[in-house]
Amino acid sequence: MESIGRHLLRDAAYGRIRGAIVDGTLAPGSALRPDELAERLGLSRAPIRDAIARLASEGLVETKPQSYTRVTEVVAKDVADAAAVLGAIHGLAVRHAATTLTPAHLTAMRQANTRFADAVRAGDADAALAADDEVHAIPLLVYGNQAATGTVERYTPLVRRAERLLFTSADAGRSVRLHDDLIAALAAGDGVRAGTVNGEIWGHLHPLS
Repeated sequence: MESIGRHLLRDAAYGRIRGAIVDGTLAPGSALRPDELAERLGLSRAPIRDAIARLASEGLVETKPQSYTRVTEVVAKDVADAAAVLGAIHGLAVRHAATTLTPAHLTAMRQANTRFADAVRAGDADAALAADDEVHAIPLLVYGNQAATGTVERYTPLVRRAERLLFTSADAGRSVRLHDDLIAALAAGDGVRAGTVNGEIWGHLHPLS
């Protein structure tokens, strides 16, 4: 049985390396060397290797034995495929949430979108990503489907780099407006409209992938 300590170290290594890939610290094509990463993160090689294997299974790292281990490029098809899966799951969530969200949930979504709009205007990609997550997390939480939540966690990293580009582009204001439209549809209890807007939100990633 795996020890709790090793499990925590592996998760810590995974989270920090994934974060560096998503925020661009480790740029596409960057070589990943376990010894260097272990020293940089203050961890042993074992959790680093485990983390790299997990990131490879998620499409953020590519490896060829005896040749290279590196951060993947942002591939349009991979982003589009992941966005399609995420859009479908979030679509299920918002259609369900249209009849189950409380006024408090809607207020929280509006507040998160205000923070998102502020971050977009400031060009703060990290804050924009965090606020965007808050907007979409509420319907998903209300949906309460653990399989859906797990799939979202699995595929979200693949679209993160495209989202970072989108939220710092001239087109970012459209994301704010789409969030407003989504919240309005949910407030009206219109699951069909909420699903349609949700599709526009996730389709918005494709041109910038």
